[in-house]
Amino acid sequence: MSCWQTIQDYGLRSLGWGERLLPRENFTLCDQFTLIGSGMIWNVYFGIFALVSGFFFATLVALGKASPNPWLRKPSEWFIFLFRGSPLFIQFFFGYFFFLTLKSHFAFFSPFTAAWLGALIVLFLNTAAYSGEIFYGALQSIPKGDVEAADAYGLSGWNRFRRVIWPTMLRLAWPAYTNEAIFLFHATTLVFFSGFPAWQQRGDALYYASYFADKTFNPFVPYPILAGYFILLTIIVISVFGLINARLNRHLPQAAKRKIRLRPNLIR
Repeated sequence: MSCWQTIQDYGLRSLGWGERLLPRENFTLCDQFTLIGSGMIWNVYFGIFALVSGFFFATLVALGKASPNPWLRKPSEWFIFLFRGSPLFIQFFFGYFFFLTLKSHFAFFSPFTAAWLGALIVLFLNTAAYSGEIFYGALQSIPKGDVEAADAYGLSGWNRFRRVIWPTMLRLAWPAYTNEAIFLFHATTLVFFSGFPAWQQRGDALYYASYFADKTFNPFVPYPILAGYFILLTIIVISVFGLINARLNRHLPQAAKRKIRLRPNLIR
């Protein structure tokens, strides 16, 4: 079988298109690159949707924590503390059994026990908590002169937040938020170990890497391939977020612009 035929047969297998049966023997590098790359579709799916939805929720959480109203501040503080204080793997575990319990009483929650939705919700809540703390720190760091200048121009309420506070918060938080985005994409590999099942063996990249490692008894080929895909994904994230960072800081002199520095989180 040619490599092109392998790509046609297995390139979209993780989505349910193509050959249903995995190759059993005589694995080639093309087989491993294709199937692991096919599984990366799910990792990208989890990362993008959790990051986008978590971004907006994190903004609300940060504003809630900065609010003088205890009815807004306390729930935000406890939400951040809960998800930052517990390991992500444990959150997957409790999330799965929580949705499983709801499913036994309400049929509506049946999709929530699948990885494509249940695991996504856990990742969304986790990144919203971490990002909310980052945004809260940025809110506390906004120079008072910026707010006073907005008041002097007659801006108040929503207009002041939209034109001054929110852009300044993003500009200050963006380098740290970039690292959070990188960690989130790496954390999608934990879905493989969570209780959320992969529907009809349509797993993520780690699922296929583990399959080849088990069949060949040689983990030194599939896992480096998996690492290579994530390195490529990290480069893309850094590039995209770097463009956004440049956009946020376009009004500043070149010497004053905050450049993004990659600082991997070795321990979280």
